[in-house]
Amino acid sequence: MEESYQIASRQDMQQVLQTSSSTLKFLISRNAAAFQETLETLIRQAENYTSILFCNTYRNMALEAAVSVQGFFTEVGLFLFGADVNPEEFVNRFFDSLFPLVYNHLINPALTDSSLEYLECIRMARQDINPFGNIPRRVMGQMGRSLLPSRTFLQALNLGIEVINTTDHLQFSKECDRALLRMQYCPHCQGLTLSKPCMGYCLNVVRGCLAHVAELNPHWHAYIRSLEELSDAMHGTYDVEHVLLNFHLLVNDAVMEAHLNGKKLLEQVNKICGRPVRTPTQSPRCSFDRNKEKHGMRISARNGEETLANRRKEFINSLRLYRTFYGGLADKLCVNELAAADGLPCWNGEDIAKSYTQHVVGNGIKAQSGNPEVKVKGTDPVINQIIDKLKHVIQLLQGRSTPKPGKWEPLQLGSGGGMVEQVSGDCDDEDGCGGSGSGEVKRTLKITDWMPDEMNLSDVKQIQQTGGAHSLDTTGAGFTTVAESKTFTLMGVVMLLLVFW
Repeated sequence: MEESYQIASRQDMQQVLQTSSSTLKFLISRNAAAFQETLETLIRQAENYTSILFCNTYRNMALEAAVSVQGFFTEVGLFLFGADVNPEEFVNRFFDSLFPLVYNHLINPALTDSSLEYLECIRMARQDINPFGNIPRRVMGQMGRSLLPSRTFLQALNLGIEVINTTDHLQFSKECDRALLRMQYCPHCQGLTLSKPCMGYCLNVVRGCLAHVAELNPHWHAYIRSLEELSDAMHGTYDVEHVLLNFHLLVNDAVMEAHLNGKKLLEQVNKICGRPVRTPTQSPRCSFDRNKEKHGMRISARNGEETLANRRKEFINSLRLYRTFYGGLADKLCVNELAAADGLPCWNGEDIAKSYTQHVVGNGIKAQSGNPEVKVKGTDPVINQIIDKLKHVIQLLQGRSTPKPGKWEPLQLGSGGGMVEQVSGDCDDEDGCGGSGSGEVKRTLKITDWMPDEMNLSDVKQIQQTGGAHSLDTTGAGFTTVAESKTFTLMGVVMLLLVFW
């Protein structure tokens, strides 16, 4: 009978633990799933924008570019969701593969059937020739600054779920098992099946059983604060939504940069790779079917309140209410679930009494030395392990412990919680800060039910340019400026030439 009661008391305790954390666990797990699904849809939307750009503005190279576009966004997704891929490398791969297409179709378009060896030479020469100006560097900077925070944010949410799962399934010590049995089921031996423990008695028992869990509190508090600081810093070029939805504009700028410098690039390619032996041929034209692309998000002007950033802010505001969750967990269990209300007769461990007269200890391991109900010995290796994981993810969230693949520089949080680069210098056009003439536009993900299931590509047409009152058509009829020194009129002439070609 005693053994059965001991099993029941342990199960009861785990049940109230899981009940107390269920709302917090649901909050984190629901948002982790929603953020991941939204990022997946955002990647598909950005890929569609880029495909539409090639299909409508650079039709002759669209089919050949499709593989590179798909590969680029596949690696974006892999990086966001934790794979060991390097942003600098996949950005370089994309522009390396783009240069032969631009060379064949825009710079030297008369003959388009090059040998594979010659195309490979052009591809390998891209970083030396630098046909796209500073655009690849800007893309690397923007991808690094936006993808890494989102990746870290998702990793942190998954760790939050792991922390809760760990504390929901604690293995209690023998001393705790005996104390729980005495508190919850010993009254049954006297026929007192409806009695509840006195508040002070309950606090001593549960604070003793959860002494190691209480040690999580300062680290959990720092974890939520770091999530909040990172979320606040994820805007502008740190906002993955902004960066991915504007990627196709930078691709367009890169292509136009190479086209405008075509004569110089032709000479450089001929010097490095020689002159190709080629025959005229007709490149396959774009067959991009918009009607097949139904998944994604509707796009509207950036004045709605349902952006990814605002959704993240709502989540942080809700999570902030749980900053002291583990510090007050024992008290919450006794007040809400286990103990008798004040003023009512209660079980004090030996009999029914008006109150509990023993000394009531505080929370945490150090406070348990005077606990009359539970002896707490040593440390809990499982809790220590989860504390170490929290410390590590806090360092990631604050930018103090991030991988540095190659030359790609990670982010750091400044003393004020804002993001700063590890490279020196102020924000400029190369950083993608969006000064006048940058050609960048702001978009928003219109999230109607937060789990979108369809997309209308006609919504892509209307976008708002941040630097002026121009209305651009991203289906391909319009284009952005290459740099401030390039005029809109000049680019218009170039695009007319493209149409004739």
